[in-house]
Amino acid sequence: MYVLYIYRMITIKEIFTRKELKSFVTFPFSLYKGNQYWVPPIIKDELDTLDKKENPAFEHAEARFFVALKNEKIVGRVAAIINKYETDKQGIQKMRFGWYDVIDDIEVSRILLEKVKEIGFQNNLEYIEGPVGFSNLDKVGVLTEGFDHIGTMITWYSQPYYKDHLEQLGFTKEKEYLENKFLISNIDAAYYERISNVVKHRYKLTPLNFTKTKDIMPYVDEMFDLFSKTYSKLSSFVPISDAQIAYFKKRYIGFINPEFIKFVVDEHNKLVAFAIIMPSFSKALQKANGKLFPFGIFHLLKARKNPEAVTSYLIGVEDSYKNKGVTAIIFDEYTKVCNLKGVKSMVRTPELEENEAIHKIWKNFNPVTHKRRRTYRKEI
Repeated sequence: MYVLYIYRMITIKEIFTRKELKSFVTFPFSLYKGNQYWVPPIIKDELDTLDKKENPAFEHAEARFFVALKNEKIVGRVAAIINKYETDKQGIQKMRFGWYDVIDDIEVSRILLEKVKEIGFQNNLEYIEGPVGFSNLDKVGVLTEGFDHIGTMITWYSQPYYKDHLEQLGFTKEKEYLENKFLISNIDAAYYERISNVVKHRYKLTPLNFTKTKDIMPYVDEMFDLFSKTYSKLSSFVPISDAQIAYFKKRYIGFINPEFIKFVVDEHNKLVAFAIIMPSFSKALQKANGKLFPFGIFHLLKARKNPEAVTSYLIGVEDSYKNKGVTAIIFDEYTKVCNLKGVKSMVRTPELEENEAIHKIWKNFNPVTHKRRRTYRKEI
């Protein structure tokens, strides 16, 4: 199927096949060619994310994909997404948009986002928000500060004009996200070891450390149950299905160095806290340039084994153990493994500005906010 919408000198093409999706996925490779801060995805992984046959997020979501063309050349892209769980069960009448990338031409942004708005109107939705993915496990937001810092594999990079386009088109700030970093040397290892020992003894808790991925798998479902309880209070939360958990296991758990996954269990072996940090794959992904083979996989495996920097991905504590010092156990374990492997710094993934609980967890490490990003909203 080939659908064209022509506005002025810009053609909007809706794409359907995996072959067409590849042009959608690879557009940023030309847009950001030579940019030292942009981190390219692995093309196959990105294609699988957008493929209805591969990504279980489509069980509860619908998505349509569009590219804008000038003189038969792609100059922009956008995904229009409806999360059915969000609209039908949570009553949030939101039209999502994501995978938003454009040249510096506001007409390209206008036409792509008008198409998103049109779909929202057809589905009786109330407002548009983006950039966002299918759920809060996906990438989020456009940068508003920190354009001169390298991205991560789990964030979108964007030029300053992205936010300018959105604001000029009448979009307003919906959610603000902070990205912070700190040096591992900022962690007082002796202090956290001492507090960790006290908390472990007082509450009969045990940290679980791993060297093999297969030993982690029995705990992953329980981890996601705790994840849902921990993050469900946030405004961005959308529940994760069993199929999505299985997809996450297959796609990510085996990719993460098991030494960087930490669990804490009680005396009955029940999970009460977890944390996942990932080696920074940013420079390795730049070298791979979208391809695992023939050489990309070696860059990634090297980064996985002995990274100089790591990225904090998820952390959660069971409600009844909050404010009891359980995170000291996690930080004690991470300090040991980071020092052993020569890790110098940690970057935190985008965290909602309103999430005071997560900010308090990290406050003793003198974090520096080096990036800000936000989602934008417009009424339909």
